[in-house]
Amino acid sequence: MVKRIISYIFIAALLFVAVFFVHQNFTDVEDLQYSLSAVYWFHFISTLIIYTLVEGVSWKIPNQAGYAYLASIFLKIGFFVLLFKATVFSEVVLEKEERISLIIPLFLFLIAEAIAVSRLLNSKL
Repeated sequence: MVKRIISYIFIAALLFVAVFFVHQNFTDVEDLQYSLSAVYWFHFISTLIIYTLVEGVSWKIPNQAGYAYLASIFLKIGFFVLLFKATVFSEVVLEKEERISLIIPLFLFLIAEAIAVSRLLNSKL
């Protein structure tokens, strides 16, 4: 269990560093109405929490791990909207590049945690 969590932390950190710096270099960060690094940090930390939570639930109650994952995804989206509500619900319309820059880290870390959780759940079968 601990070995899988540490390996996931390493993979997520590698993904964070690689994609964040590429994204930052291709995007004009000064023109964004929000902090790109804050968005990446939120998704990075939340994906670590979600994977650790699902790993713990899978260890204690293996049949409920999938439900824990689904609930944590909804909570993640809710906390994102709560923390970044000034950006998401602002009266100023975000440009296309800004909207895409908000969605890239969401899908990136969502795909990474979905792959990791599916491997975890399939290994418990």
